[in-house]
Amino acid sequence: MNSKLISAFGASALMVCAMQALAQITFYEGEGFRGRAFTADRPVANLEGYGFNDRASSVIVDSGRWEVCEFPRFHGRCVMLRRGSYDSLEGMGLDNRISSVRPVERVARNYYEPEPLPAPTYEYRPRPSERIYQAPVTSVRAVMGPPSERCWVERQQVVEPASGPNVPGAVVGAIVGGILGHQVGRGTGRDVATAGGAVGGAVVGSNVARGSGGVYDRDIRRCETVAGGPPEYWDVTYVFRNVEHRVQITAPPGPTIAVNEYGEPRA
Repeated sequence: MNSKLISAFGASALMVCAMQALAQITFYEGEGFRGRAFTADRPVANLEGYGFNDRASSVIVDSGRWEVCEFPRFHGRCVMLRRGSYDSLEGMGLDNRISSVRPVERVARNYYEPEPLPAPTYEYRPRPSERIYQAPVTSVRAVMGPPSERCWVERQQVVEPASGPNVPGAVVGAIVGGILGHQVGRGTGRDVATAGGAVGGAVVGSNVARGSGGVYDRDIRRCETVAGGPPEYWDVTYVFRNVEHRVQITAPPGPTIAVNEYGEPRA
């Protein structure tokens, strides 16, 4: 065989080995990276030999790209997973159904490649072969969310009072009343009639278009400030090996909290 071909083949093999050595994937029995874990850094044709066949419910890809398949020897339905965390395999149809796994360099176009979570959510995940202890919880404080405004619309009966005198109507009524009084009166009485007509016309005119008031229903918007929403997190204090620790978690804890040998919390 040509020496150049041998060199090229050797370099390619070394590259594949280096790629596989850098790649790493961890499976968890429970969703949300809980339960027993298994880590692979090379192809595994059958997870049965490792006691993890059809057991994975969540996955973390620490590096590389991985092909996970439902049958041994990379058969059946396969999915491509890139670096990131996948807190559930149910949406992929592979919950408790993965039997083989291997790192890959190139991805075929027809492969389904689901999106990982937008940010790491596995700070407290148990690491493979990590011993877990139970530390007693000494105090729990629920930290509430900020105040919020709650609004609603309600139907309310409104009483509208009668409106005031109609001044323009009074002026027009006085003029009209004066004219009519002048036409009706005779002699000196004509001036009296004119004045009387003006006064009467003003009274009538002032009442023209005077609102009579009324009662009707209308929608009223009301709001109130709520002191705080549901707890944003729980501030937990626990003691491990005579040292007090504090952690903030998103769910209320039980009487103990899982920790590693350094007292670091584990989900």
